[in-house]
Order: sequence, then C-alpha cells, then structure tokens
Amino acid sequence: MRSKTLASIAVTAGLALAVSACGANTSSGTGGTSETNSGSGTGAKVGVILPETASSARWEGFDKPLLEAALKKEGLDPDIQNAQGDVQKFSTLADGMINAGVKVLIIATPNSEVGASVAKKAQAQGIQVIDYDRLNTGGTSSYYVSFDNVKVGELQGQGLADAMKASPQGANVIEIEGAPTDNNATLFHQGQQKVLKPLYDSGKLKLVQSQPIDNWDNQKGGQVFEQILTGNGGKVDGVVAANDGLAGAVITILKKVGLNGKVPVTGQDATPDGLQAVLRGDQYMTVFKPIKDEAEAAAKLAGALAKGDTAAADALASGSTDDSKGNRKVKSVLLSAQLITKDKVKSVVDAGFVKASEICVADTQAACTELGIK
Repeated sequence: MRSKTLASIAVTAGLALAVSACGANTSSGTGGTSETNSGSGTGAKVGVILPETASSARWEGFDKPLLEAALKKEGLDPDIQNAQGDVQKFSTLADGMINAGVKVLIIATPNSEVGASVAKKAQAQGIQVIDYDRLNTGGTSSYYVSFDNVKVGELQGQGLADAMKASPQGANVIEIEGAPTDNNATLFHQGQQKVLKPLYDSGKLKLVQSQPIDNWDNQKGGQVFEQILTGNGGKVDGVVAANDGLAGAVITILKKVGLNGKVPVTGQDATPDGLQAVLRGDQYMTVFKPIKDEAEAAAKLAGALAKGDTAAADALASGSTDDSKGNRKVKSVLLSAQLITKDKVKSVVDAGFVKASEICVADTQAACTELGIK
C-alpha cells in the first residue's frame, strides 16, 4: 500500500530553512546525556541500549530516567546508553555490556538486523534479552515489552476519521509513515488501515500517497510531505503522521502554505511539542503511551530473569506477539494506549507524564486556562 517512489519534484528554495525548525521534539525531562553510565546500584547488572534521540524526545526525556528508576527499584544496577541512531555504535555498546557481564540486556534497536545480531551474541553468553518497545523481527530475543502497536495505529486512523467526518467525498489524505526497518512502523500502518482503508475503498477519502520515512527522520519527512503536496497541486485535507516529530515537520510545511489548523494531522507519543500543537489546533491528536508503565514492566521482567526465575518472567509476559519473519511467537507484555485530542490533554498532565509548564506557553496559555491545565 505504500508508495516506493516519489515523483521528481523541485523543492522550493526555502525548504531547508523551513524544515530545520521542526527538528526533533524536545523535552525538559531528566534523561541526562546518552554517554552517562547510569549504573550505581549494587544488584545484578542490566544493560539498556536505546536507539536514538533525533526523531523523538521520549528516549532520553522519558524512557531513560523511568527505566533507571524502575530498574533500581527492582534492586538492579542499570547501565543505560543511547546509540544515537548508529548501528555500529549500538553493536559496540552491546559488546561492552556483554563483556561487562550484564545478566539481562534490554534493547530498543534502530533496526531488526542489528537487534537480532546483538541478541544472538548475548544469548551465546547466557544473557537474557528483552526487546523493548520495538520487536526485532527474525531475531531470537526471549521477551518483548511494548504497547499494542496495531491498536496505536487504529487510534491514529480513528482520530483522522473522526476529524474528517464532515469532509467532502474524496477528501485528500497523505500518509507520512515511520521507518520501514522499524517493525512498530509496520504495525502502526496496519492499525491505521483497519480504519482508513474502508474509507479509501468507498471513495469517502482519497489516499494521495503513503510514504515511509527512513530513520523516522523529521527533516526528510517534511521534505517528502512538501514534494507530495506540491505534486498534488497543493491539495490536502488530512494527514497521517506516524509520530509527533513527523507531525511537527508536516505542520511546518502546512504553515508555509497557510493550511495549519485547517488540515487535521495525527501524531503519537504525547511529547511536549506535540501536545502544544494539539492545544494550538495545528495537530488534531496524539497518542499517549504511558512510558512509566512500559519501563516498570521491563524492569520487573528483568528482575525475574536476573534471578533466573523464568516461571515468574513467563507469568509477567502472558501475551504473545507473532514474529512472521522468524516464524515464531514471542512472549510479550503489551500495554494499552490512549487517544488524546485537545479536550483530553489535561489527562496527560494529570498522569504526571508532562508538566503544565512544558505545554502551557505563550500561544497555548489561553487553551490551558480554558481546559483547567495548571
């Protein structure tokens, strides 16, 4: 369903400057730097490798501090590093942790190939491996902790469908999807299509183009969106953006052509930038995935595995996920997510995921006051 090629369309001279402003989402979380060794406990060593920082604020701003706290609460000694999107660095970090004798390795990988390679090396040394947030298809990790990512995609599809109920027949939709090497992006797309494909098939909505973006690269996402928009004569009535970073890139282009706030845009991750965009009306919805729950589930699983208690680990990972590439089922912990529109932003603040001060800024303060966010 996804287009593999784009028409060769000249990008306007101001594109690079415009898209550079959308960049990665930021967070004032207490994640620290990716080079800092987080370990300071006295329990079993647990290595954690996060994938990058360029496409989303979540990894350093949320996952890192929440994983550190949760692992220490389980009496474990965490070493949390970030590969910064570099597969070679990911492998090097993994080698270091394996050589340091970690009991459990938790990995959120840039792609399945490096994840599968790392898991194989770790397991050869008797180290249990947990795929965190992203399943490494074709790999051998024994456990997987994430959200129900097909359902996340369904929430995005439903959000766009709701926003476009009053749109005329054949309203134009552009889909800007995540990295084709990330299994989660595939699952998000599957979920979106459960809702949107019947609308495309009926002619209610018209799919202009669906394009995955390598490495979840926000700048590239903005460039691709502008090319597709230009090729469609500047016509767009709704946009599926696979996360808040890509949504921000899309919104930057919509602002250039005076369509921001008029075209519903989806998102995901409930980042501060994404929530601000929802409050402004530039982004219709995001998806709130309580990362604290994900971090705590991974930590409990790691705690059981560090003790060699596979029965307890299996009881925690009571679900399963199909790995079609590896022709196997992976024991899983799959958590629920929430669709967040403007009227529900307060629930994200109330959950302690973001602070009111992070999202209630000059151009959103009126909306915060109206919604009781303080």
